[in-house]
Amino acid sequence: MAGTTRLANEAWEALFRAQATIAREFEAADIWADLLPNEYGVLYALSTAPDGLRMKDLIDDVLLTQAGVSRLVARMEQRGLVVRGDDPDDGRACRLRLSADGAAIQRRIGAQHADHVARAMTRALSRTQLETLRDLSTALLEGSRQP
Repeated sequence: MAGTTRLANEAWEALFRAQATIAREFEAADIWADLLPNEYGVLYALSTAPDGLRMKDLIDDVLLTQAGVSRLVARMEQRGLVVRGDDPDDGRACRLRLSADGAAIQRRIGAQHADHVARAMTRALSRTQLETLRDLSTALLEGSRQP
């Protein structure tokens, strides 16, 4: 057990440091225009949800607190990047969707970000390693959803 605990912690530390280092590189990239990376995260999440997302679903997707997402969305709504609409499944809730401007910005910045991600991930990893990393990360996510 002690060997497994040590290995698990070493693996976590390596994964955490790699993610944090590459995330700082992405944040420093000159691709964000007048967006913050977290704002892009909201635009990206909404771009994958044609029917929009409830605030709760958005919180789960962008990994921020409810208060943080609420403030972020309010600023983005004021800038015309997202719109609130009725939720047909729950009259008390609303769904957030991309505005036309938000969708255009997401596509433009998303293409640049995707290229940057590809360069960062392929400079040290082979295709097989990328597939393994994807599969391991997916397994970790699925394991965290179990009770």
